[in-house]
Amino acid sequence: MTTERILRIKDVTAACGLSRSSIYARSNAGTFPAPVRLSERVQGWYESEVQAWIKSLRHTKTAQETAQDGAAN
Repeated sequence: MTTERILRIKDVTAACGLSRSSIYARSNAGTFPAPVRLSERVQGWYESEVQAWIKSLRHTKTAQETAQDGAAN
């Protein structure tokens, strides 16, 4: 059985390169994984969800580059 890691904000900012305020703003907007409440004042993010979000950026960027290349020809 694999245990799911929960990342704290410091680890999330390091993993995705966004600032703390950007992470919370995107989470509130629904464009970043929602945090999980660990206690009254502590939140965390599932590592798998953060990694999936990062991976989706790579796919989006590749699709945009392909579309730009097609438009340039």
